[in-house]
Amino acid sequence: MSRSLPFAPPPPGLRTTAAPQDWSAIAAYLAGNGHRLEGTPRQFAGGLANLNYLVSFDGAPAVFRRPPAGPLAAGASDMLREAKVLRALAPQFPLVPRLLFLCADPAIIGVPFQLLEFREGVAVGGALPPPLTCQDSGWMLNALTGALSSLHRIDPLEIGLQDLARPGSFAQRQLRGWTRRADAAFAANRPFALDVLLGRLGEACPGDEPARLLHMDAKFDNLLLLPAECRASALIDWDMGTLGPPAFDLAVLLSYWITPDDPPPVHALQAVPSLTPGWPDRRAVIEAYARTTGAIPANLAWHLALARLRLATAWMQLYRLWQQGALVGERYSGFAVLADAIIQQAVDQFGKTA
Repeated sequence: MSRSLPFAPPPPGLRTTAAPQDWSAIAAYLAGNGHRLEGTPRQFAGGLANLNYLVSFDGAPAVFRRPPAGPLAAGASDMLREAKVLRALAPQFPLVPRLLFLCADPAIIGVPFQLLEFREGVAVGGALPPPLTCQDSGWMLNALTGALSSLHRIDPLEIGLQDLARPGSFAQRQLRGWTRRADAAFAANRPFALDVLLGRLGEACPGDEPARLLHMDAKFDNLLLLPAECRASALIDWDMGTLGPPAFDLAVLLSYWITPDDPPPVHALQAVPSLTPGWPDRRAVIEAYARTTGAIPANLAWHLALARLRLATAWMQLYRLWQQGALVGERYSGFAVLADAIIQQAVDQFGKTA
């Protein structure tokens, strides 16, 4: 693995230092399966949990992807689920990168891992990188909501993903699951507002709705953008993909979409650039999605409250991993305070979408 990666110049968004991996074991395993891993892997800077590296795989750029170290929450960072979704969806949905190789055997490096097709593009977090400005918000929003609506039009049965989720009510199953995870993650630090939120969600839980494919984490850092062409090149991070009502996918995006008039403590989320002066608000997101589908999804306000429970719990889980040393970086140090603030926002804005 001594030859340089096949880029001139290397793409943006790479770390100067990378979390170490047993690249010799990985390369040997791939060689035994007829593949070549060459060059010096470079870790991508984005992402809060899964680890992603730019590598040379069989002479072409690819992405090596694996879960984080340490114990994982139930259903998190599921490489096998992601591989199943990618195999089925890529032929029907052009924004999905191709799966190049899956190692399901955790004995090689301790966890399953994948090699994925590399796509050029810019991942955008809480701040707009040059050359993007607020003037680009229109096409960016249309690209993201258009990707979601296109995904939601695909019939899971037609591509063999009808069994991606367990049977039963999506809303009840998600509420039960995130209640268990919240109990475990917050533990002795449980805020009073969490019980208020869980009570309201339980009282208003909606009935079954037609199930469609859901991404479960659609936002700009998972939608690679080509600014010069004003379009997206890929929708990535499918390890939580499942079946359910489209309202929840839209609600997940809205949960990240913090606006200047939201409570100041949640401004620290900075998952999308929605605090940028002049950026579209949550109502604009809903309207953009509705333009492509013809309607606003039913029970959106309830799903937004559930999405905020999920978001706060996920941030608390990441904080616990950071406490245990499984994740590195000072950005995680404030995640517990932020999780409490998101729970409070969910209570204060329960029943509202914008």
